[in-house]
Amino acid sequence: MNGPKKEAFNPLFTNPLEAVSGMTVSDLNRYLPAVRQENEIKMTRNQMEEGLFLADGIKGLARLPDNTIDLIVTNPPESPWKDASEKNPPLTLQEYYQWNEKWLEQSFRVLKPTGSMYLICGWRYSGMYHALLSNNFNIQSRITWRNNQAKDQPRLVIWRNVLSDIWFATKTNEFMFDQKKVSSLKEAEQKQQLNNFWADIIDIQIGTKNQFERGKPEEVLKRIFTVSSFKLNWVVDPFMGRGSVGIMAKKTGRRFIGFETDQDQLLMAMKRIDQT
Repeated sequence: MNGPKKEAFNPLFTNPLEAVSGMTVSDLNRYLPAVRQENEIKMTRNQMEEGLFLADGIKGLARLPDNTIDLIVTNPPESPWKDASEKNPPLTLQEYYQWNEKWLEQSFRVLKPTGSMYLICGWRYSGMYHALLSNNFNIQSRITWRNNQAKDQPRLVIWRNVLSDIWFATKTNEFMFDQKKVSSLKEAEQKQQLNNFWADIIDIQIGTKNQFERGKPEEVLKRIFTVSSFKLNWVVDPFMGRGSVGIMAKKTGRRFIGFETDQDQLLMAMKRIDQT
């Protein structure tokens, strides 16, 4: 007598050549079914939820309730449309400015009155972000750090750029900032006043097994999280990439929400945060 047939297991991916860079077939079969879409972002002020979402940053932020987020840390893309085509041609400078206006307006809305934003950027658009942030936010400081992997280099053989900026802005002038914790990060800092030139942090990742992305070294994120948030605070990265901000959130006990439009990047972020 034949028993009931067992349901066959059909993996989502069987061809290793189709695997996303940095992901095995096993990884894809594990994380792809767990991908969450934009329409699954359903939160209220009394019912927030951690998660990584395959969603546009502006639309994702728009689905978050007002005054619910403690900290936003992000490195906005210079080309919002990753695949330039007839459907999504490259943005003009004016369109890029307007695109940034939209996500910054949403960011301001979702931040708590005591909330902060750290906007990481290169020199090329730093002045633009200064102007944009000034529209709604209170700009507290422009932090400069030594980024030896800065990608926005001049085309001509002239002065090489080794610095990047971080704009520190707040919703109001009553915000979280723990100076004692900053000083405890390094004993040398206990003897000097805090300043906005983080010369002690260098983004050197060549030949190392650093799990953080270029432009988002661990020490930069650790310092930001330490002074501008506490455990169980809500942190958002609307342009998550490979999830470095989410990794730091998990390491420091913060609750994280991330948005990413590139599914390959999202899958890698899911894996990296899961394995942290």
